[in-house]
Amino acid sequence: VMGTRSGDLDPAILFHLRRTAGMTVDELDTLLNRKSGLLGLSGRSDMRDILRGLDESDAAATLAFDVYIRRLRVYAGAYVALLGGVDVISFTAGVGENVPLVRARALETLGFLGLRVDSERNEAPGRGIRRISTADSAVEVLVVPTNEELEIARQTVAVTAP
Repeated sequence: VMGTRSGDLDPAILFHLRRTAGMTVDELDTLLNRKSGLLGLSGRSDMRDILRGLDESDAAATLAFDVYIRRLRVYAGAYVALLGGVDVISFTAGVGENVPLVRARALETLGFLGLRVDSERNEAPGRGIRRISTADSAVEVLVVPTNEELEIARQTVAVTAP
C-alpha cells in the first residue's frame, strides 16, 4: 500500500471491475495507481495527513494506517522466512526516515527474532544513518536517509560521462 497505489491485490479484481463496472484498461490503471492505497482507504495520500487523522480518531485514517502497518509486517515476515533470519532491518525514504510510529508499529511483532527497539532512539530526530535498536537487540535496526535526486544525478553522470 502506497500513497495512491493499491499494493497487492487479487488479480481477479481486474476482471470483476471490467465486467461489473465496465471499467476500461485506462480507468483500471487510474484506479489502481492514482486513486487507491492510502488515498482510496482514507481520502488522504500523505502519511502526515493520516497521522493527523489518527490524532483526531478518524476511522478512515485509522483503517488506512492499520492496513499500511499490516502490509509492512507481512512483507517483513515473508522476507525473514525467505532469508532464514535477518541481521539488519533498515527504514528509508520519507516515512521510514521521519515517522517513528510507523517504525515502532511495524516492528512490534518481530520480538520473536530477538529484535528490540530503543524507544528513545526511535523517537529522536537525527541526520545520517542511525541505529534505533537496543544494544542487546539480536537484529540491528537502522534509519538510513536517502537522496534519490542525488543518486539519479550520479548515475546520469556515470552513464553520460565521456
